[in-house]
Amino acid sequence: MKHTDTPAPTPVPAPQPRLLPWLLRLHRPGLAVWAGLVAVLALALIAMWGPLGAAAADGWRQYRDCGDSGPCGYDQDAIIRYRDVYTYTTFAVIALPFLVAAWAGAALIGRELESGTAHLAWTTGLSPTRWLAAKLAAPAALITAGTGLLVLLHHLAWSANRHRIDTSKSWYDSPTLHANGPTTVALALAGLAAGVLAGLLWRRTLPALVAGLGFTVVLRFAADLVMPYLWPSVTHVTGPDTGYFMAGVEVDSGLVTSDGRHIADPGCGPSFVDGCAEMYAKLDATGVYTEYHPESHYWPLQLTTSALLLAVAAGLVVTAFALLRRSTASTPTRTGASPRTAVSAREEVAV
Repeated sequence: MKHTDTPAPTPVPAPQPRLLPWLLRLHRPGLAVWAGLVAVLALALIAMWGPLGAAAADGWRQYRDCGDSGPCGYDQDAIIRYRDVYTYTTFAVIALPFLVAAWAGAALIGRELESGTAHLAWTTGLSPTRWLAAKLAAPAALITAGTGLLVLLHHLAWSANRHRIDTSKSWYDSPTLHANGPTTVALALAGLAAGVLAGLLWRRTLPALVAGLGFTVVLRFAADLVMPYLWPSVTHVTGPDTGYFMAGVEVDSGLVTSDGRHIADPGCGPSFVDGCAEMYAKLDATGVYTEYHPESHYWPLQLTTSALLLAVAAGLVVTAFALLRRSTASTPTRTGASPRTAVSAREEVAV
């Protein structure tokens, strides 16, 4: 009887998980919290832009119409309500980057490395580099869309009411400045990158959360410090009896001497204060100067600061990929597992 060799079965490649459905299942609680937070803040900002702002503006109109005629009625509750909603929403918007950084360090990366979920994903044919790319791309898109929407609505609400409500914040008020512009979006993306890098470095949930949050706080503080110096400022000089000119983001201030030199202010005050005129005479000071950014510099300051933050974010992302490649150089990936085994592993990853 002639014997015929049976050909060896060809290994069936393990099916790779579809990245977007996998990420949505894995981080469903975080997505729900983000969507709910964006929705609530968006509704509050739309209300400020519309009925809350209109009611507060009408209350201030009633108050101004009272003049000096004595007590009269005006809608004080509407004024206070708008002020409170503005304060809470402004600080909530500028707090989003720190929330993103904490979540990225703890839930997005740190918890998966600590529990072994990430390594399990790598055994289903999903390479570590592709895993990290998916972890960054999908959240970055959602963060950009959500934060960008809230910043736009905040700017619209503030712009609509700045000249109608007497207590409206100035454009250079620090919380308003950031809540109104793209610096918050850029910082949120930098916070995402910082949290991801912290998760890869510490590989545990709590340390990654603290490290990502801490780095984002430092980054925000540094951005505030360098922002005034990213664009040329203008100088305004006044007499020593009028004090400093305050109408923008201040860069520097001091005294001007008769030969045009700028010297430090001794802190005496206007020249009509007792002893100040004599002190200025000894210093040969003829006026005071203020280096500042007027409102026309709003977008240059916003865009240069945002560009700097995005450059930092890009550097953190490059560092994260380099660190991941270095730490997973010997990590095996399963390419020849049976379909049933691969599907079971994929289902475990999605839990």
